[in-house]
Amino acid sequence: MFAESTLADTAHLRCGSAPNEGRERPSARLGGMENRNEPAATRLERARRLSVAPMMDWTDRHCRYFHRLLAPTALLYTEMVTAPAVVHGDRGRLLGFDAAEHPVALQLGGSEPAELAEATRVGAGYGYDEINLNVGCPSDRVQSGRFGACLMREPSLVADCIAAMREASAVPVTVKCRIGVDEQDEYAALAEFVDRVRATGCDTFVVHARKAWLQGLSPKENREVPPLNYERVYRLKRELPQLTVVINGGISSVADVREHLSHVDGVMLGRTAYHEPYRLAELEAELYGTPLPDRDDVMGRLRPYVEAHLARGDRLQHITRHVLGLYQGLPGARAFRRVLSEEAHRADAGWDVVERALAARRGEWRHAA
Repeated sequence: MFAESTLADTAHLRCGSAPNEGRERPSARLGGMENRNEPAATRLERARRLSVAPMMDWTDRHCRYFHRLLAPTALLYTEMVTAPAVVHGDRGRLLGFDAAEHPVALQLGGSEPAELAEATRVGAGYGYDEINLNVGCPSDRVQSGRFGACLMREPSLVADCIAAMREASAVPVTVKCRIGVDEQDEYAALAEFVDRVRATGCDTFVVHARKAWLQGLSPKENREVPPLNYERVYRLKRELPQLTVVINGGISSVADVREHLSHVDGVMLGRTAYHEPYRLAELEAELYGTPLPDRDDVMGRLRPYVEAHLARGDRLQHITRHVLGLYQGLPGARAFRRVLSEEAHRADAGWDVVERALAARRGEWRHAA
């Protein structure tokens, strides 16, 4: 599931200006914010109340653009990309994004401080609002590269990496981790890890409230089998209130989010945000007061983006695969998904396929009524 040296191959095109590699931006361009006169750091903190997890093969640039239409304020994350890929690979393909995606964070994977520092410098030059280090992925392929969740056993190395990344750029550097790995069953292991890393000046931790088993479980099983321990994340915030603590894992409903925000600073949604994307709009309304958008209107606002990418040679399916769950739970949702699934893969597929999908949804809804 986890790509070792690249983001998903659907992320080919940049829609903005050329990156300012090697130059710091005066402030992050945080789209969707109510008060544009707020300091950038304040706006980013507000965005962190609701974020969408970095998910390989899912949160590519097209997915993020679609999610931004639903949640103008939330913080979005890229898929994980390794530091060696950023340093040596096709940066435009790996790092390009649309300006409308702001606020957006780049998640890096790696364990070599100098390489991570260079990747951070490059990412900052592309305009990312945050650089995040992956210390939570349990994939065997990730472990073989000595990064991801296995780094929770090496807090001093993680601290060295974060220190180097912070030195390379003024863009905020954050950590996404687990509550522990393997036999680390006590709060003390998480506390020691955080203490080492926060000594570098890092003050934001996104914590998946499950530990990871580095052997014996697949990445999918590691998202489901280890039990959730929200209290351990809550305790981290209680004992270190000066930190920004964002909780991740098993969060799906508005009620879930309300409860978590009474204990921590932010919530990060994963699979729910992808499979039921309109939940993002509901949470945006709950947390920021943004009016709920009409789903058909969201699709209409997506059209110029789709047509621009089709004109550049992208395939329709690369974009529409992310919108299949938009009508989840509503009459006609199945017909909408069926048309897109059956027709969007064709080389000549255009916006007319989306129109047929929307028409099929309306027809099924009327028939059901």
